[in-house]
Amino acid sequence: MLSRFLELCSILEPGRPPKTDKAAILNDAVRMVTQLRSEAQKLKDSNEDFQEKIKELKAEKNELRDEKQRLKADKEKLEQQVKALSSQPGFLPHPSAMGTAFAAQGQAAGNKLMPFVSYPGLAMWQFMPPAVVDTSQDHVLRPPVA
Repeated sequence: MLSRFLELCSILEPGRPPKTDKAAILNDAVRMVTQLRSEAQKLKDSNEDFQEKIKELKAEKNELRDEKQRLKADKEKLEQQVKALSSQPGFLPHPSAMGTAFAAQGQAAGNKLMPFVSYPGLAMWQFMPPAVVDTSQDHVLRPPVA
């Protein structure tokens, strides 16, 4: 029986000389078991906290995935709208072709002037010439007349 107590003592405090007092060995064993139970409970609590955090992160991940899909769909829809708007022909022909179109209208109307009907909501920048004109030196090249 004493050999079992010595074995227990060597497990509880490895590297130290074994105690011979049975009560001291049992007290150390009780203290160690209590400490190990406390640590085990802390680890269980920590594990539960981590499991809860994992659930929250998974839910957030799913929400973000859904939002990403919605944003992708919105992006595709907007890209299609931009393509549709950019591929639509203008209301008026290109300015170079307008001269012939108005000439044909004038002949059809018996060479009388016809009223020009405007197109509401039509941006006039569409009819600007494609070449960029540098106006930064206009005040030098063409001074204002007083």
